[in-house]
Amino acid sequence: MQSDKILNPVKNGLCGVIEVPGDKSISHRAVMFGSIASGKTIIHNFLKGEDCISTVSCFKKLGIKIEEKNNQIIIEGSGWEGLKEPSEILDVGNSGTTTRLLMGILAGRPFHSIIIGDDSIAKRPMKRVTEPLRKLGCTIDGRDGGEYTPLSIRGGEIEAISYTLPVASAQVKSAIILAGLQANGVTTIIEPMKTRDHTEKMIRQFGGTIHSEDGVIKVPGKQSLMATEVYVPGDISSAAFFMVAAAITPNSSIKLPNVGLNPTRIGILDVLKRMGACIKVEEIRTSQMEPVGTITVETSELEGIEISGDLIPALIDELPVIALLATQAKGTTIIRDAEELKVKETNRIDAIVNELKKLGADIEATEDGMIIHGKTPLHGATVDSWGDHRIGMTLAIASIITSESVVLNHSSAINVSYPSFFDDLYSLFKL
Repeated sequence: MQSDKILNPVKNGLCGVIEVPGDKSISHRAVMFGSIASGKTIIHNFLKGEDCISTVSCFKKLGIKIEEKNNQIIIEGSGWEGLKEPSEILDVGNSGTTTRLLMGILAGRPFHSIIIGDDSIAKRPMKRVTEPLRKLGCTIDGRDGGEYTPLSIRGGEIEAISYTLPVASAQVKSAIILAGLQANGVTTIIEPMKTRDHTEKMIRQFGGTIHSEDGVIKVPGKQSLMATEVYVPGDISSAAFFMVAAAITPNSSIKLPNVGLNPTRIGILDVLKRMGACIKVEEIRTSQMEPVGTITVETSELEGIEISGDLIPALIDELPVIALLATQAKGTTIIRDAEELKVKETNRIDAIVNELKKLGADIEATEDGMIIHGKTPLHGATVDSWGDHRIGMTLAIASIITSESVVLNHSSAINVSYPSFFDDLYSLFKL
C-alpha cells in the first residue's frame, strides 16, 4: 500500500459542490440483502470502494450472480438456499463490516466456509460476534478461540436467543440480526445505546419483519426476503471531511447534495452546530426509509466542546476528522467514551493523536478518547495514514490549512471508501 502524496496548502479558500460517493454501510448491506433475497435486486449509486468490492467478491464465491451494468449493480438472488458452499476462502480484504455481517449470514447456512482478511483484519476483535453466534448453535473456530481471523464457520440449524450487546456496535447487532432471520423462534437483541440502523431499515425494504423499541430488537426467524431496487444515498462519513474542510479554511463554502441523514449517523452535524459552525441542512426527503438532504458549510468561528455518551455511536467514524476540527476551535475539546476507536482499521486514537502532533496540534490521548487544545496553527510535516482510510483523509484535509506542504505516506488507503477523494478535493480549490 506504499503511496506517498505531496499535499499543498490552499491559498484562496475552497468553493464548490461535491456529490460524495454512496454510503459504505448501505452499499455493503444492499449487496448482502440482494444476495439472500429472491429475485433481481438493482443497486443504484453503489460505492465502488475496496471494502464494498470485497463484499461483492465474497458473495460471488458463495454462488451469487452479481454484475455491473449501466453503472448499476444487479444481483440475481434465489433466497437463502441460493448460497452455496464456497470452494475458495472468502477474503474480506480490509472490511470489518464484510467480516462480521457475513458471519451472521453464514451461521445459518448448512455448509462450511473460511473467512480471511488482510493484516489489519487479523488484529480486529471478532469474539464479540463469534460468541453470540455460537450461542445460536453455529460452530466457529479461529485463532485465540475465535477472537481473530482466519475463521472457520460451520453453519446449520440455529435456535433464537436473547442477547445483550456488551458494546454499542452496529456490526455486532447486524450479525446477530442476520443470523436471527434464519433461526427457529424470535431472536431478541438488547443494545446499550442506539447504533446505526441501516440493517433494520433494509430488512423492511426487502419485505421482512423486525421490531425495534426502546433499545430492544426482536427478529422473527425463518424469514424470506424479496428483491427490490436500492438507491444508496451519499455517505455522511465521507461528506464529513468536506464539512470540516469548509469550516476550518478561510474564505470557503461547500455544498453537499444527496447526503444520507439517518438519525443514527448525524452526530457530526450536532458537533458542528454546537461548536458554532456556519452550517445549513435543507431539502430533506426520504428515499426508501433513509432521509436524504443537502448540507452547506462555510468558514466558521469555532468553540471547543465536550463530546461523549450516547452521541459517540452516531459519529464514531468521524472522530478523527472531528479531532482536526477541534484544533481550529477556541478553547478545549474533550472526547470521551470512544474506546471503540482503538479497534477500528487501526487504533485511531493513537494514530490521529500522533499524526496531528507532527503537524503542530496540541492534542493528547486518553484511555477512552482525546483532549485537544485550540486554536493552533498547523505546519508541514511527513505524516502517515497508518493504512486507515479515515486517518488518511483527515490528514489530507489538515494539509489545506498548514503553512507548508504535507507528505502523506500510504495515501492509497483512502481507496477503501473514497477512490475519487483527491479529485473531489482538488475540484474545490479556488484559482
